[in-house]
Amino acid sequence: MTDTTPPRAGPASPLGPVARRIPPGEDRERLVCDSCGFINYVNPKIVVGAVALWGDRILLCRRAIEPRDGWWTLPAGYMEERETTMEGAQREAWEEARARIEIDALIGVYNIPRISQVQMIYRARLLSPDVSAGPESREVGLFEWDDIPWDELAFPSVRWALGHWRETREMPAFPPFAEPQEGL
Repeated sequence: MTDTTPPRAGPASPLGPVARRIPPGEDRERLVCDSCGFINYVNPKIVVGAVALWGDRILLCRRAIEPRDGWWTLPAGYMEERETTMEGAQREAWEEARARIEIDALIGVYNIPRISQVQMIYRARLLSPDVSAGPESREVGLFEWDDIPWDELAFPSVRWALGHWRETREMPAFPPFAEPQEGL
């Protein structure tokens, strides 16, 4: 059987010259192959992660990559193709902190249009306190609430997720939070 999925076109497309223009029926510029008409849609990235706990301590990772190299964050990152958001959050916990987690609930869905991201952060528990830095982390730590390095958190969404976790830590069920409007 022949694969009929159109190839992805980009600036150096083997399909032919690619131009940025508004295709018929669209309302914004896209990358369009002048030879075959293929439209390369560039869509927002989905970031998945978790507020993961061992007892009353929260797992944080000190980033070893840009952006915000050296700052603390939750284990989180971009989804990969063919994985669910929960699988992605579990994979990111392993990649960044060598942590195995069990996901409990979705804490929040944070829309950040200025950087074309949607972040989905889960509430989780660590299956073991044995964590260590993965290739994208300088170090990892398990922090009690009062010991979180608040002035060294990498992104506003980390603060949002931690606050939303605290609000829901005793709740068995709750609707997911959204980003605060002043946070955009």
